[in-house]
Amino acid sequence: MSQTKRKKALTKFLAFGATPLIIFIGVLVYPFMQGLFLTFTDWDGFDYTKVEGIQNYKDSLTDPHFWTTMAFTLKFVVVSVILVNLVAFGLALLVTSKLKSSNLFRTFFFIPNLIGGVVLGVIWQFIFNTAITSVARKFNIPFFQDSWLNDTNKAFWALIIVTVWQASGYMMIIYITGLISIEPEVVEAATVDGASPFKLLTAIKIPLMAQAFTISLFLTMRNGFMAYDVNLALTGGGPFRTTELISMHIFQEAFAFGHFGTGQAKAVLMFILVAFAALVQVAVSKRMEANQ
Repeated sequence: MSQTKRKKALTKFLAFGATPLIIFIGVLVYPFMQGLFLTFTDWDGFDYTKVEGIQNYKDSLTDPHFWTTMAFTLKFVVVSVILVNLVAFGLALLVTSKLKSSNLFRTFFFIPNLIGGVVLGVIWQFIFNTAITSVARKFNIPFFQDSWLNDTNKAFWALIIVTVWQASGYMMIIYITGLISIEPEVVEAATVDGASPFKLLTAIKIPLMAQAFTISLFLTMRNGFMAYDVNLALTGGGPFRTTELISMHIFQEAFAFGHFGTGQAKAVLMFILVAFAALVQVAVSKRMEANQ
């Protein structure tokens, strides 16, 4: 490469690549590295006085409530990922069928995603605490007479219901994109060959929209680990911190109890777990796409 071409390449990089790179380092890389360093100190939220090595990680890993919360979060992530994607895919099939009001249904199903998590949590808290219990007592339905939010197992399903209700509309859009990207000629050829609707779905449509599944599974898994606002507004972690998801647990550890170093260490551990789970999920999905 000549000297002139090198100068032109460098100029183009400085003009178009340097600014985004600097922003990326300043906004993402530097804060992450700084946070990682603070996990090895006695950071109190303002400053640190000494380096403590891996003590914060020891405290995190020996905290029984951390493992209880992590198990609850993993359960929440698995169930929410399955149900959100099943409901979203079902809605996508519904609105892409030959319905006269399909556009209206798309809008209706997508609206919950536009409502903020805190507002959503407050609305559903009223539904679970007041609306459902009032109707159940009037018609003598024992199972619904007490608020679901006062029982750990029922509160878990309350979180799932709200999460599915909020997230399904957004994932539906992704699945709709995957469905309409399938060539009509392929579907018509399979239909002519005598493929049943079920066979058409399982052997043609689902394999051809594998990328949509990869994206939706990744997003729902990420959202499950990051869930905080709905958890805060709906259950507040109660009863007795038994419905705390990992994001709320980390926030409580740092800002409610003042254990900033330990809270930061738990955040790093969660990052490692989520990154590993995401890499495994994407790798498996890509392999399935390649085998189609």
